[in-house]
Amino acid sequence: MPGLDTDLPGLVALYKELHQAPELSTREVKTAAKLAARLKSLGFEVTEKVGGTGLVAVLKNGAGPTVMVRTDLDGLPVEERTGLPYASHVTDVDRSGLKVSVMHACAHDLHMTAWLGTAAALVRARAQWRGTLVLVGQPAEEEGTGARAMIKDGLFTRFPRPDVAVALHAKADLPAGKLGTVKGYALANVDSVDVTLYGRGGHGASPQTTVDPVVLAARYVLALQTLVSRETSPLDPAVVTVGSLHVGTRPNIIADEAKLQLSLRSYTPEVRQALVEGVTRLAKAESLSARSPKEPTVTVEEGPWAVYNSPTLVDRLSFALGAAVGESNVVEVEKVMGAEDFGEYSRVGGFPAALIWVGGVEAGKFREAKARNLPLPSSHSSAWAPDPEPTIRTAVTALTTSALTLLGKP
Repeated sequence: MPGLDTDLPGLVALYKELHQAPELSTREVKTAAKLAARLKSLGFEVTEKVGGTGLVAVLKNGAGPTVMVRTDLDGLPVEERTGLPYASHVTDVDRSGLKVSVMHACAHDLHMTAWLGTAAALVRARAQWRGTLVLVGQPAEEEGTGARAMIKDGLFTRFPRPDVAVALHAKADLPAGKLGTVKGYALANVDSVDVTLYGRGGHGASPQTTVDPVVLAARYVLALQTLVSRETSPLDPAVVTVGSLHVGTRPNIIADEAKLQLSLRSYTPEVRQALVEGVTRLAKAESLSARSPKEPTVTVEEGPWAVYNSPTLVDRLSFALGAAVGESNVVEVEKVMGAEDFGEYSRVGGFPAALIWVGGVEAGKFREAKARNLPLPSSHSSAWAPDPEPTIRTAVTALTTSALTLLGKP
């Protein structure tokens, strides 16, 4: 990539600067301002405070396609334990009023760095492309709300509407220098569900006078397993997780209610709807069976929609990326049940999109882990941070190559 060797030291320094100063979702004020200043200096028309703390930068270069390139901005409430000299020591107060440590445990700092490196590379290469470049800096990806907030704030009406969109994400189980691609569904739908099951409290010595919500909740949790094992096709991935169950205060008191928190994950809209309906149906059925004094309360919070990578677009990009970084360095990887709200843009906008994985694990550590069958720190882990220089080099090359492939030619 012409000019990347010259840019790389400054990009690595920027990455470390961003890594040391993470901000929680919806609070990315300083982060967004830093990115906006750099894009303005490159000649982009920059609009800030889109969808809260998001920004949109536009560079027009004649008639041609409109290509959107997105990065995420936010950090996580995680205390960093990487031992790096540039580790984050930032703390903040979360929405519940608790003091928390903050870390870029999902490598959004690397995403931003590669995004800015790509912006600089495309400005330098203006003679090689035609069209409109739209760079989107999105807040609150970790909460799954940032994409919707930007769309609601006029992303597709106030700014040039994309013909295609790309993004990248660092991968904690792929060595630096490698790129990963997925055709079709790449990340999952996610819904969070709060369920309250009602009993009739009383003394533990007189259970016959009560409706025990502990037993009711236990039956419900077991019944939920059938939504995947007996109601969903084995060919359609689905996950139902009961992440939290709270009931009772003392051993000799039968409580009045049980509260559960569920996470539902799927790929297709049909399976998503079936899981939500099933969670509600089983709550009512088990409550009726237990003689519950009233119907359960079920509250569903719809999270991000699945990321669907256009197979045709992935094929096109894979060919170009193979030429840029070597065919052996572009590998097909498995889809995951994690969530990413990048899929919201193509779902609402109706254009093809692709998310590319970029390996972030230092090559020696990756080989050692595989040879000794040792686990690697996962994304969101307090011990996860990508190997900066080779990962940034590959990420900038991947995003720039993708944009140049999709933009028009002189």
